Amino acid sequence: MVKPKTEEEIALLKENGILVSKTLAVVGRAVAPGVTTKQLNRLAETFIRDNGAIPSFLGYDGFPAALCMSVNDTVVHGFPSDVVLKEGDIVSVDCGTLYKGYNGDSAYTFPVGEVDAETARLLAVTKESLYKGIAAAVDGGRTGDIGHAVQTYCEAAGFSVVRELEGHGIGKQMHEVPGVPNFGKQGRGARLTNGMTICIEPMINAGTRGVYLANNGWEVRTADRRKSAHYELTVVVRKGAPELLSTFDYIEGKVEF
Repeated sequence: MVKPKTEEEIALLKENGILVSKTLAVVGRAVAPGVTTKQLNRLAETFIRDNGAIPSFLGYDGFPAALCMSVNDTVVHGFPSDVVLKEGDIVSVDCGTLYKGYNGDSAYTFPVGEVDAETARLLAVTKESLYKGIAAAVDGGRTGDIGHAVQTYCEAAGFSVVRELEGHGIGKQMHEVPGVPNFGKQGRGARLTNGMTICIEPMINAGTRGVYLANNGWEVRTADRRKSAHYELTVVVRKGAPELLSTFDYIEGKVEF
C-alpha cells in the first residue's frame, strides 16, 4: 500500500512544484541557437538557490549537474556540456528541487529556434499524451490506466513509447512508489488512491522504442539515433479529477512571474 500524503505535505510539494515550473520557464527563455546546456544549467542552479531551495539532482547518485539536459536523441539524464545548441535541435530539461524537506520534479522539451514539422508533431503529441495520462490519475484507478492512455495516444500517432523508464511517486524522496509506466493495460498496476502524489512523464521516440545506455552510465539514447521528447508534471490523485502540483503555464506565458 502507498500511504497518501496529508494536505500539509501536498502544500509543501506544491511549493516545490511551482519552483521547478518557474525554473523551467527561466531556462526556456534562454534556450536559443548558440547557447550551451552548461550555461542553461548554471542559470537554473542560481535561480533555485536564490529561491532558498537545493537543486536535488546535483549529486544524486553522483549526477554532476542541477539539470538533466537531453538533446535530440538523448531520451533522459543528459549531462550539461559545452556543446552549442543549433537551430532545429530539441532539448529536454528535467529539473528537481528540495525545499522544506520535500521534492519537486518536472520536465519540458524545448525546440531550439525553428524545428521541422515532424519534430514539432513529436513534441505536441508527447505533451498531449502527458495530459491524457494525467486525466486517468483518479481515485480508484490503476497505474495501468495512465500508461494505457499515454501509449495508445502516442502509438496511434506513429511514435514509440520508451518502456525501460517510468514515472514515480514523490514526497520526501525524489523517487517513491509506485512506479508509473507509460504503457500498460487498463485496470492493471498499482491502485491509485486519493492523496497519492506521482510524477507522470512520457518519454516518446520519433522512431523505434529501442534505447541504450551511454558509456557514462547515465545518458539514455535512442537506438536508431532519432529524436525523443520528454514532458513531466507532478499531480495529486483526487476523486473525480487530479490536481496539478507543477504546471507549464509559466513556460508557455499563460502566467507571469
